Amino acid sequence: MAARKLAVAAVALMLSACSLLKPADKAEEGDNKGTPPASTGETTTDGREVPTVRLITAQTPAVRAYRKIGARHIYSKYASRIYKGKLPPLVYAVVVVETDIDATGKVVNVTFSRTPSHAPEVAPMIAEMIKAASPLPNPGKLGGHTYVDTWLWDRSDKFQIDSLTQGQRSR
Repeated sequence: MAARKLAVAAVALMLSACSLLKPADKAEEGDNKGTPPASTGETTTDGREVPTVRLITAQTPAVRAYRKIGARHIYSKYASRIYKGKLPPLVYAVVVVETDIDATGKVVNVTFSRTPSHAPEVAPMIAEMIKAASPLPNPGKLGGHTYVDTWLWDRSDKFQIDSLTQGQRSR
């Protein structure tokens, strides 16, 4: 009986958590009299809304395909730096890179959502490599966007990008 009560309580907790994560209803964003919504994290300037945070593009099939196109472009620019074959079981650094491109493929900004504290020299090298490879191929209908990819860096200063990795050896 106690296990059943615990299970019911767990389900109720999960359902209440789901309601916290759902997007706000349009009616809650402001009344129908033209008043702007309360604090939404955006600033209004000259009647136009300007986001205060950078949005990462959802990983749709088109974005995943573009990640591979961008990675191939970087591979072609740095062919001698690509780690051939499967990476060793422990890579030197794993860096999660956010690349902002405009509608023509020009790299606008490179930021990191994960950098290794034991290898602080790797992230700036990656940023410079991406910027030097700009412009990336034209993103077409995707337009300007921010996409995320993971760089796997070996001690030899060679790398693979997760979109095109050949995997890792088990030993």
